[in-house]
Amino acid sequence: MKKYPKFKACAAHAAPVYLDPQATTDKACSLIAEAARNGASLIAFPESFLPGFPVWAAVQSPIRSHDMFKILAASSVEVPGPEIRAICTAARRHEIFVSIGISEATRTSVGCLWNSNLLIGADGSILNHHRKLVPTFYEKMIWANGDGAGLRVTETEIGRVGMLICGENTNPLARYALMAQGEQFHISTYPPTWPTRPPEEAGRYDLSSAIRIRAGAHAFEAKVFNLVSSALVDDTMLKAIAHLGEEAVRIIKETPSGETMLIGPSGEVIGDTLRDDEGLLYCEIDLANCVEAKQFHDVVGYYNRFDIFHLKFDATPQAPIEIVGRENFRAHPYEELIEPEGAPSPQSA
Repeated sequence: MKKYPKFKACAAHAAPVYLDPQATTDKACSLIAEAARNGASLIAFPESFLPGFPVWAAVQSPIRSHDMFKILAASSVEVPGPEIRAICTAARRHEIFVSIGISEATRTSVGCLWNSNLLIGADGSILNHHRKLVPTFYEKMIWANGDGAGLRVTETEIGRVGMLICGENTNPLARYALMAQGEQFHISTYPPTWPTRPPEEAGRYDLSSAIRIRAGAHAFEAKVFNLVSSALVDDTMLKAIAHLGEEAVRIIKETPSGETMLIGPSGEVIGDTLRDDEGLLYCEIDLANCVEAKQFHDVVGYYNRFDIFHLKFDATPQAPIEIVGRENFRAHPYEELIEPEGAPSPQSA
């Protein structure tokens, strides 16, 4: 008879040490240890937790954002890199799964960044590496498009785990792609706030409301547990952006913030929510509770018409170059111009 995992999950409602990758890594490792001591089998950190979400892109024109972009690029982390290795080591030491949002850099380019999320196993291995498919709104000035390579569900001893970043949870095709891979536990990551208008104007974006709609919809449609982790605005962020001016800082401080919560397969919030203060939210998960709800709507099973609807997605990793015959590849393109030792110089010749 099939047995369904039960475990304790933890969502970190936390702020990074803004644009300080080493200090933020140390903070993440400390929270990983705390969650493990309290019996959690998994901890999830917010979107771009390492080294922090670029809220400054929302409150000033792109022409004034070059300096902050250069700082973010210098603070973004490689996979693998020393910061990620440290977090993997903490996961292995404390035998806990870790989901963490990062601003990802690459050796291919000094300016290409991705908004990424990693799922790290309790053995310290990287189980999934997902890059946000489409950066949202002003994020397009910061991050590049991701690909489908990480749009997958990971089979683990605590169940089949999927993850999407912020606005991706509004994309029904991305969500369906995870549902159709048998997702049981979903991780949603969010920034601390999402400024769109000054607080006194009508029509500003309420991130908490958007989170509840998205997270509830996916939990209900997929019949999964949906763990939401949002970041916070803190003094390290406000200090880093103080030079943007009082109006910019005011908008960021007064724009509605995100929430951290767990939503069950019925679409209802389970337990507490965290919003204004940092903390770790613990939730008991019993994946058997996903089964009964599937009797009502199983959109990747009997409650669909596969003769009418069809989804196809490309999971091929996208790379800027494909190298064939690597055994003959010279690392330096001008290597042939370097004369071998003992060869005559052009002058002596």
